[in-house]
Order: sequence, then structure tokens, then C-alpha cells
Amino acid sequence: MQPSAVPELAHTHTRPIHWVATATAVAAVVALSSVLQPGSATAAQAAGAGTKAAAPAEAAPPDPAGVAFPLECGPVEAVVKKKASGDLDGDGRPETVAVVHCDSPMGTPPDGVYVLAPGAAGGEPRVVATLVDPEDRTNVTDFSVRDGAVHATLLGYSSSDVPSCCPDLKDDVKWRWENGAFIRSTPSQARSV
Repeated sequence: MQPSAVPELAHTHTRPIHWVATATAVAAVVALSSVLQPGSATAAQAAGAGTKAAAPAEAAPPDPAGVAFPLECGPVEAVVKKKASGDLDGDGRPETVAVVHCDSPMGTPPDGVYVLAPGAAGGEPRVVATLVDPEDRTNVTDFSVRDGAVHATLLGYSSSDVPSCCPDLKDDVKWRWENGAFIRSTPSQARSV
């Protein structure tokens, strides 16, 4: 056996003290890094010839709370079951669509679907369209506003003989603002439930 050209070094054999020293050094680095943090980043540019002014803040959608919906509820109040907002008429300001029904203690009251627009000069929101009238005896499920349209699934009845507990028709519908009115389309025909 030939002797090594490099003499055996004492520190090539690990001992417990080496592990303690390494753990202490790592702990010191972690502790120091938690104390020394970089300053917060900013991405602001100084105003100059090539910069544009910031766009105005987006207008808040109308809040359906406190709106007098065209719904006869007798001694109980109207309740907003669901709501969604989006720009439906392309004017850059959001409208709110609210699914509303009477707060009946029994049964499944029919829903109404109403479009709300901001009031004049920042006043109270107002109902500008009725998409579903509660007199149609329908209930709304799978409700959303997306891509400038209102989407909903309507559960209804084929005749007045069908009990209110058990709708027997299901219809997927969509309303889109066209030429000054909401136009209803049915992607698929009404089907029995």
C-alpha cells in the first residue's frame, strides 16, 4: 500500500463538537436574517413626460339593501336571496342583479329577478328592469353575472295543478342588454325535472 500524498488531516473526522458548531452557525444565520429585513419595495414612478395619470377608481355596484322592489309581500318583508354585479350595458359602470323573494315562514316563495342601476347624482339605487316576475311562479338557482350577461337556471311548473313544493320544469336562461332592452335567450330548451 502506498502512502497518500496528502497527509491525513485531523478535521476530516467529524466529531459531535463539529455538529454542534454547524448547528450554532445555521441558527445564527436564521436569527440574523429574521432581524435584518429589506425595506418595502415601491414601484412608483416619478411623474414625467412618458407617464399617464392613474385611472379613476371603479364605481361601486349598487347595493340592494333598502331598495323598494316591486314585490307584494303582505305582512312579511322582501329578502335578497342572491346578488351579483357586472357591467351589463357597456357604460363602464356596474349594475347589480338581485334575486328577491318574500320572507315566507312556510313553503318556497317564488323569486323575482331585478336589475339595479345607480341613482341619479349618487342617489339611492333604483330598479331599472324586471327579468323574472314572481307571478311567473319560478325559483332561481345557479345564478351569476358574467361576460356582460345574466345567467340563471329557472325552476318552474308546467301547470297550476303542480304543487309548489315540486317544480317540474328546468330552464337555463341568459339575458343580455341589446338595443336598450334585456333580451332573454334560452341556450337549451326547457326540460322536465
